[in-house]
Amino acid sequence: MTTYAFDALWRPTGLMQPAFVSVDDAGDISALTDQRPSQDGVHDCGGLALAGVANLHSHAFQRCLVGRTERASGSTDSFWSWRRAMYESVERIEPEDLEAIAAWVYVEMLEAGYTAVGEFHYLHHDPTGAAYASPAELSLRVLSAAKIAGIGATMLPVLYQHSGFDGAPATPGQRRFVCSVDALLDIVSQVATAAGGDPNLAVGVAPHSLRAVGSVALSDLLQGIGAACPVHIHISEQQKEVQDCQAATGQTPVHRLLSQADVDARFCLVHATHATPEELRALSKTGATVALCPTTEANLGDGLPPIRELLEGRVAIGIGSDSQVCVCPAEELRTLEYGQRLRHERRNVLASQEQVSVAARLLGEIGRGATRSLGRRVGELVVGARADLIVLDPEAPALAGLAYPQQLDAWVFGARKGCVRDVMVGGKWLVHAGKHADREAVFADYVRSLRRIL
Repeated sequence: MTTYAFDALWRPTGLMQPAFVSVDDAGDISALTDQRPSQDGVHDCGGLALAGVANLHSHAFQRCLVGRTERASGSTDSFWSWRRAMYESVERIEPEDLEAIAAWVYVEMLEAGYTAVGEFHYLHHDPTGAAYASPAELSLRVLSAAKIAGIGATMLPVLYQHSGFDGAPATPGQRRFVCSVDALLDIVSQVATAAGGDPNLAVGVAPHSLRAVGSVALSDLLQGIGAACPVHIHISEQQKEVQDCQAATGQTPVHRLLSQADVDARFCLVHATHATPEELRALSKTGATVALCPTTEANLGDGLPPIRELLEGRVAIGIGSDSQVCVCPAEELRTLEYGQRLRHERRNVLASQEQVSVAARLLGEIGRGATRSLGRRVGELVVGARADLIVLDPEAPALAGLAYPQQLDAWVFGARKGCVRDVMVGGKWLVHAGKHADREAVFADYVRSLRRIL
């Protein structure tokens, strides 16, 4: 057991000052106290510590697309025109490229304060659409990238079969995604074997969306997994998706999902941007989590998520970096609040009577659904949880001179980079003074792959 001392530790229940966190040999928190332990060997770290942030929704390979879709295409740009550009980039990614891209984006996540990621992985086949000799080749490459970076990861191999709610065949641009249920479950099994009981790794599944997975396949997939296996699904991200679902089924997407599956706390619904109030009320009874991806949703022009309704309905929420246009949890939270300020023309919209700090409220809320969404005990600093934590830098210009509660506010609303000093995952320090230990080597591999792809 090793004990670390911090000037203060923030949790939604309040501030512990000073704070001593003991970590057992397995990388779990074994004790939390404000009294200095009597044993020798306490490591004095200083600073304000808080729980590492869980990134509930990531497409690692899309990091290579950042900056390449920000010019008008000659028609009305939307998610759907962006998707065409994404398909084009997919054509050139080889297994070693995917591993290099994923490793770099995971290093970026760690340096920004993410300590766990749900990797929604739907790139399965070679550029011709043929299976690799090992069908799990690309999933295993992403798993290897997570190990290289050291981030806690829940791999979510994706089932993708159709191009629309009418069951239309996948398009040529989707040929690298398509799997049968049996093939997908085989990939899940291979990834679980490769994870090998590592407490920093877990495996779930992801039916891509209701437009890409029919009702029979969804049922077969859910029957083929364990009762505790995390299930993630895109839903109600764009207006067109909602309209197409209604035209094909007579139901809006969330109601359609609820009618097809026993949605419970292991489910994570990604986006839900255009979910209706009635759908949100029904969802609040299930225990499911909604993963919001504000910077990606803004970048793609999806719309503003119903964050106030989710919070008022006590639906668990999380955040995700999604397309990697931004890899920073503070900016995701800032974008959530700023969207509401623009909508309602006032400030501090997402504060509450119980918690007047928007940053503190949102940081507390996104920890609630992390464990059940990722299948690992993360997102909170309690005895028995993984020792995943971040330490803010009191000497960062944005935080200088501020009291500890105000440092949370400044991190979310007053800074871009440089506030996260140190990062621990599973009891192991991976980021020191703002830099990942293997940053240079991982970045060099990423640049080589990026140049080849471009």
